[in-house]
Order: sequence, then structure tokens, then C-alpha cells
Amino acid sequence: MPEGNYPEHDINQVFDYIQVVLHAGGVAENALDEMSLINRLFAALPVQAVEYGMQFLHGKRDLPESCNEILPLFIRFVNLVDYCETIVKMRNIPSHPTPEELSERVRMNASLDKFEKAFCTPLLGFSFKKDETAVKADSAPAGEAPAAQDAVRNADPSVSGNDGAAPSEEGTGNLHLMNDCASVFVCEDALKTSLFYETKLGFSASHLDDEEMPHIFLKRDNISLILVQAKEGVKVSPVRELYGIPYDLYIYVSEPMMLQLELSGAGVEIVKSLEEAGDPTNKNREFVIKDNDGRHICISHRA
Repeated sequence: MPEGNYPEHDINQVFDYIQVVLHAGGVAENALDEMSLINRLFAALPVQAVEYGMQFLHGKRDLPESCNEILPLFIRFVNLVDYCETIVKMRNIPSHPTPEELSERVRMNASLDKFEKAFCTPLLGFSFKKDETAVKADSAPAGEAPAAQDAVRNADPSVSGNDGAAPSEEGTGNLHLMNDCASVFVCEDALKTSLFYETKLGFSASHLDDEEMPHIFLKRDNISLILVQAKEGVKVSPVRELYGIPYDLYIYVSEPMMLQLELSGAGVEIVKSLEEAGDPTNKNREFVIKDNDGRHICISHRA
């Protein structure tokens, strides 16, 4: 059972930890493939299923019956985290260990086999195809629940638990030459705006001053923003005010209600809430927030 202190809800941070540990070397040859397989299967699940996976990592075992079909994924996820913790503990043993430390290292090294045995074996009807660097459907193992396979095969890539990647479809290419994009916001006080996005909207910031255009890079989940400082004396207005459009930014999410509750609890101004969406059939579809610079950001459910 993992012993680390992991975030309660952000599975991205857990995969970041796994990636750092595995890329440092000294692990099984297929450990990174196992990470990719698990990552992609989680990415194809609805956000609530990912949340249950995080609860399982924290020791919660009384999950809803609907989780039974994807429980093997949760077990493999915990197995990989446990493996990484063991690797880190072994690395922390001194190069000239005491007899006790040497004995502990031997014990931990022997325990790696039980973790590695599961690496890259079929999971929920999928396996990692190394020559394609993608998850492809295999024949379902005996007793595999068809609904669990359907949940992954038919998943919308926009409904993701982490990096938005999903099992490849037949005929699609594996090499994406365009990987991400970032909107550029010009700010009268970039530091003040960055603080708002960090403390209110849950973004993390990197201050990049060694480039041609010094800027602050903001990141949360799959959303990237770049803040740049306006020239002194230049008045900055939101794009919607300049061009008469309703929004300055559009963000698609899988669970708008959960995000609205989070942001309203953080004190973010809600310009239009989900409950004010108008037509009852459109409720729980989108809401609009206002940032500290007056920008209106529409947060919408991707159907």
C-alpha cells in the first residue's frame, strides 16, 4: 500500500511523480510503457471515475458497484505508485550501507518482481502496443466485463482525467505535431493577474524572463495561459470590450458544476451561473466568470 502524501483529487500530480521516478532510470524496461497504458486508460474515463481512482489510492475500498468493472485499473495504478515508492526508497540507501540497510535493500529489490509481473499485461481489454506507442483493443480476457471495455473504447477524448489522451482509433496517426496552445493575455499588472489565477483559479505559474518576450506561464490541467506586461502608459481593455464579443476566453470542461462550486467557494465572481443558463434543457452546460482584469471567461461543458 503506498505511503506517500498524494493530492486528494489531482491525478496529474501523481503521474508527474511517477514519470520523474521512472525517467531517473534503474527500473524495469517496460515500466514507462505500463505508465503510458494506465495514463491513457484513465484519460478515457469520465472525471468521476478518475476521482474514484484517487480515492482508491488513498485507501478507500467501499467504492460504488459501478467501479467494479474498472477496479483492475485502480489496482494497477496503485501497484505502479507502490513500485515507484520502493524504487525511491532503494535510491535513498547509501552507497556504503550498514548491514541493516543492505538487508533492507535486498528485501526491497526482491519485492520488485511482484510489481513488475503485472507490467503491460492486458488491462480492461487493452494492452500497450510498443511498436505503435498507443493503446489498442485486444480480445477481451475471460470474464472481462464488456461494459468496462465499452467505457474506454467509446470514451470522448475531451472527457479526460489527466492529459486528455485516449486510446487511438483505427487509422489515426500517433504523431501529433501540434501538442498544445496558450492564449496570450496582456496585463497592466501581470504579477497581480498571475496571483489571481494562482490563488482563485488553481493555476500554477512559471515566470520566464530569459526569453525574447518575458512572460508568466500559467497551467492547470490541459489549459495554458501566457501573461505579458503591457508597455507603460498603455491602457489595457478586455477583448470583449474592444470588439463587442461576449467572452475573452472559452474553456471546455467535463464537470462544470464541480468547477463552479470550486470557483465560487474561492471567491471568484460568477457573471452567469449554471442555474441562469436559460432553457432548462441547457442547465449544467456553461457558466461565466470574471477575472481581476475584467475578462469574461465562459466555462462550458463539451457535449
